[in-house]
Amino acid sequence: MNRQIRGVGIVLMALFVALFLQLNYLQVVDAHKLAHDPRNTRLALATFAHARGAIQTSDGVVVAQSVPSNDGFKYQRQYPQPDLFAQITGYFSFTYGTEGVEQTYDSELNGSAQRARVVNPLNLLKSDRQQFGNVTLTLSSKLQQVAKDALGNKKGAVVALDPTNGNILALWSFPSYDPNLLASHATKDVAVSWSRYQADPSHPMLPRAYRERFFPGSTFKVVTSAAALEKAPDLTTKVYPSETSIELPQTNHQRLSNFGGERCGGSLNDILRISCNTAFAQMGLDLGADKLASQAMAFGFDHRPPLDLPAVAQGKFPDASAFAHDLPALAKSAIGQQDVAATPLQMALVAAGVANGGVVMKPHVMAEVRDSEGTVVRQMGAEPWMRAMSAENAARLRDLMIGVVRAGTGTAARLPGIDVAGKTGTAQTGRNTAHAWFIAFAPAAAPKIAIAVIVEDQPGVGDATGGKIAAPIAKAVMQAALAAP
Repeated sequence: MNRQIRGVGIVLMALFVALFLQLNYLQVVDAHKLAHDPRNTRLALATFAHARGAIQTSDGVVVAQSVPSNDGFKYQRQYPQPDLFAQITGYFSFTYGTEGVEQTYDSELNGSAQRARVVNPLNLLKSDRQQFGNVTLTLSSKLQQVAKDALGNKKGAVVALDPTNGNILALWSFPSYDPNLLASHATKDVAVSWSRYQADPSHPMLPRAYRERFFPGSTFKVVTSAAALEKAPDLTTKVYPSETSIELPQTNHQRLSNFGGERCGGSLNDILRISCNTAFAQMGLDLGADKLASQAMAFGFDHRPPLDLPAVAQGKFPDASAFAHDLPALAKSAIGQQDVAATPLQMALVAAGVANGGVVMKPHVMAEVRDSEGTVVRQMGAEPWMRAMSAENAARLRDLMIGVVRAGTGTAARLPGIDVAGKTGTAQTGRNTAHAWFIAFAPAAAPKIAIAVIVEDQPGVGDATGGKIAAPIAKAVMQAALAAP
């Protein structure tokens, strides 16, 4: 009997020890993880019960703010410019968490970053004053509106930035959505809105400006031109024959044709100005896979651009080894087709790199953060990201791109009294449609803005040229940016 009692006692003691250890593990080791688990509604309610900082544009327009809600949440997040800035601000939702600037700068907006850097302990005694941070964006509300109006109801995106410091000036995608519907405290209504957005085939919640990849088409010829200037200067003076199509190597007489069956050729100056497919495809073959792939990477392809927003997509260019037994793919890649893919942000950075003397600056949407007392606690400075090419060759490429707008395929982007450097693109989708592209910067000699525009899935490939559809949109945004004081 004593042996049995002793056995039961040992078992009970072991269970108490296990319980003690588990409680200590949960309260000490795992406490932070559990406290910050997204399923922890107590934490979420506490977060919503405190003031959250505002988000405003560089020209002082409030695009996100918290106001008293007179309910259990205490504060309601509002977006006064709903669809215009939805894909930058994102949302602050009790049901679906955070997105956009609300996610990237959450600790600044909720004040935890400021509390962590408190120098004077006496400030902690001011319990009647809640701490939070206000975020000022680099984007201009006026320029964002111009981008929206210029694109209209066409599916696509506009990205504009200052090439000298990486400041994003406009970042618009259509269609967009209303984040107020996701920030509502009526959880059933929020779920209905979320489901409707998710089921919409046009994907209004997708920030296609920096999270969606497309064939860049002939805008990629800027990268191919840079590869020739940097790595094979003899190709910049080579005169490519005037022809309507070329036969692709390693194929049974497969041919690559020019847009609309036109005949073209000439030196780099000529073939970039008129966007000659046959010549650039041959230039890609002449360069070889190593040189073309390394130049693409120098502009940021196959690297994730360091934009301060969540889930930024990287441009894609195949590794040089992928072309070892597929030279036709190399020819097509040189004109921005095949397996080449880029976000509008990536192509804006290509234009910006040429504009800034060959240096691509880190793009960013945050300008500064001020605490609840108005003191600047964080600023975003200019910082280089990639050295794409030499300053000398960037200047040569700039001059070639000026020719595209002066007397080539990009004349629809000309600005009175201002030199614009640009490149058109028409990327075939395989669906009897084309993406119309245009990238540019201005003023060409001292750039203040670099831009990329894409208009998706335009019907009738023959008419969907970037010069006709995308260039006028870029012109409207550049003109507005340069007219600003």
